[in-house]
Amino acid sequence: MYVQIIDDVAGVSMLGISSTGTEMKAVKTEGGKVGVAKALGKIVAEKAKEKGIKDIVFDRNGFLYHGRIKAVAEGAREGGLNF
Repeated sequence: MYVQIIDDVAGVSMLGISSTGTEMKAVKTEGGKVGVAKALGKIVAEKAKEKGIKDIVFDRNGFLYHGRIKAVAEGAREGGLNF
């Protein structure tokens, strides 16, 4: 799973993270794929706050809002992002 924060006005990717990336290898998760997705959301929120990003628009790219997509959103909210 990949998560990116993109500045649509400038057309630039501000940060991106993958569930197979080095940041995720250090994180212990429970709950299978949904647990990994929630942890991914929390890490994205943490990295966004480091860059001064607080408010985002969550674009699920046509995917239904359940399962892993919902878990990423919940993790990001728990991490402090507003959307």
